[in-house]
Amino acid sequence: MHNDLVAAVKANPRYQELVCSRRCFAWNLTMLILLIYYGFILVIAFAPQLLGTPLSAGAVTTIGIPVGVVIIISAFILTGLYVARANSHFDALTKQIREDVQCN
Repeated sequence: MHNDLVAAVKANPRYQELVCSRRCFAWNLTMLILLIYYGFILVIAFAPQLLGTPLSAGAVTTIGIPVGVVIIISAFILTGLYVARANSHFDALTKQIREDVQCN
């Protein structure tokens, strides 16, 4: 019975849509955060003077501090975007798949 249920779920076109959309969305967010993180590291490696510039004349805090904070906040925002999408779109598709399989 368990194998039949698995086969029925995998055969459902909504399941294929769920898998594809979730995978694409997750990879897009992954690539975006990697671009942000590695971009920051590359700036540190090849243009450290840019991030070492003080915010204002005589200030101790450099541009790198707020940029680092923005990077950390962007990780929280991207995580929130994934959770919001998962709780709305992905959960709705999962519910539809369950209903389709239980009806059969």
